[in-house]
Amino acid sequence: MKIKHVLESQQFTLPMLTELFERAREMEIVLKRGGTRDYDKKVMASLFYESGLLTRFSFESAMARLGGKVISTEHASKFFSSTPGDELEDTIRVVDDFCDVIVLRHNHIGGVKRAAAVSKCPIINAGDGKGGQHPTQALLDLYTIHKETNKLDGLRVAMVGDLAEGRTVRSLSYLLGKYERVKIYFVAPKSLQMKADMLSHFEENNVWFTLEENLHSVLPEVDVVYTTSIDRDRFSGSDDEYSKFKKEYYIDGNSLKLLHNKAIVMNPLSRDGEIAHEVDSDPRAAYFHQTQNGVIIRMALLAWVME
Repeated sequence: MKIKHVLESQQFTLPMLTELFERAREMEIVLKRGGTRDYDKKVMASLFYESGLLTRFSFESAMARLGGKVISTEHASKFFSSTPGDELEDTIRVVDDFCDVIVLRHNHIGGVKRAAAVSKCPIINAGDGKGGQHPTQALLDLYTIHKETNKLDGLRVAMVGDLAEGRTVRSLSYLLGKYERVKIYFVAPKSLQMKADMLSHFEENNVWFTLEENLHSVLPEVDVVYTTSIDRDRFSGSDDEYSKFKKEYYIDGNSLKLLHNKAIVMNPLSRDGEIAHEVDSDPRAAYFHQTQNGVIIRMALLAWVME
């Protein structure tokens, strides 16, 4: 099926996700061969209004493996206006004359949709605003879960950390909610808990969820623990209060003892003290597999939108 832009998780139906995973498996084979030259006449613009080194490198590696070329900036806000109502649309109209696909990270929710409304070439959302979306991260996360657990229906997932502004957990939650008998545990302090719009979406679509504050009580129940960072600037209290919250949502060797043997630990990276390095050697640590799968999924998405 055709796809022009990748803007949000909600646009992906179950048949589209099945097709994407089939394309990703083909790209795994391509990647093992060292890549292809099929897209050597294509150019990708990597236009980032805020930093995102791992995401940008992942996209640029994916395009290079496809044989394409890349033009890039991670400092677009220094050269182009990024505030609502200003010149984003003009920038996109100019940049899309230079390339065949634009990978855009914008610092305002809705910025990517504004870009897509005026762009002649495909736009791929690489993250928009705090509490916005990051659909390609969610797609690679879903692909990782599928590969690591061999299931999506009936999955039990703990989303942990700053859920109110976490665009990765929002995007992944939308995707998980499409599957049968999924249970999602939103684990966070009340001030950082998932926003009402997502909870209302789950209620309307009969997706099971619960709001929790105690991580250790949830760990024995789940197949996937998806952790995100909690930034210091999200707390108005003392450093002691911040350290207390960090400790309560910390994954270490003691946490692993509570997980069942086939559960996995995930993180969108880069981590900021939410996972101990002792976890890295455990076979249930899946976060470096996520980065590997990120190149594969983004190869598949780039090829799909450039068809």
